[in-house]
Amino acid sequence: MLPVISSFRSLVLATVCLATLAGCAGSVSPQIQRLPERVELNSVPFFRGEMYQGAPQSLAALLTLQGTVITPGLLEKPLHLPGGEAALQQNMQTLAREYGLVVYPLDNALPALLEQVAAGYPVLLRYTEGTAFWSAPRYGILAGYNRQKQTVLLRSGMNRRQLMSFSSFESAFKDAGGWAVLVQRPTQLPANVDSQRWLKAANELAGAGQEHEAARATKALGTAH
Repeated sequence: MLPVISSFRSLVLATVCLATLAGCAGSVSPQIQRLPERVELNSVPFFRGEMYQGAPQSLAALLTLQGTVITPGLLEKPLHLPGGEAALQQNMQTLAREYGLVVYPLDNALPALLEQVAAGYPVLLRYTEGTAFWSAPRYGILAGYNRQKQTVLLRSGMNRRQLMSFSSFESAFKDAGGWAVLVQRPTQLPANVDSQRWLKAANELAGAGQEHEAARATKALGTAH
């Protein structure tokens, strides 16, 4: 009798495990399921620093990736730090344009962010870090994900490889306003580029005094289509 009970328990356990795995797989959206299983953008630089330095850290990493010789410390004054934390989102975009780069906004949904990472483009974003008793907005770079484990990989603060579950990240991302952008060369079109959004970003680049780079961005879109 005991072997029969043991076999039955094993069968139940196996069924539960399979159901759990199926539930996990089913919880990932179809858009994410179509992406590569695992991506990590190792080419993205990392500047270690305290969490409050996340904005200059992250922007310096993306500028370095695009060929600019820079350090986070050199960005603190143009970002009006310390003291200008409330305007960091706008100031980071303004500064990126001054370096001749296109700031392309992304939808505030996980599939939209992972699609760009899968195409090789790191995502600059803001998220909330903390607990139920204390939290604060932070800036970081989404530089990878693992679809099977349902985790994202951030470059942020002291962590070159900060892992968060999809659900925790989505919550932290949306709690901070759902702001995410690409910082691209004018000839570097995003994955599944939205033409109107790209042209608007090119116009904003021209408005920052980078007319030549804006014209290159417009031309790149025309060539692609």
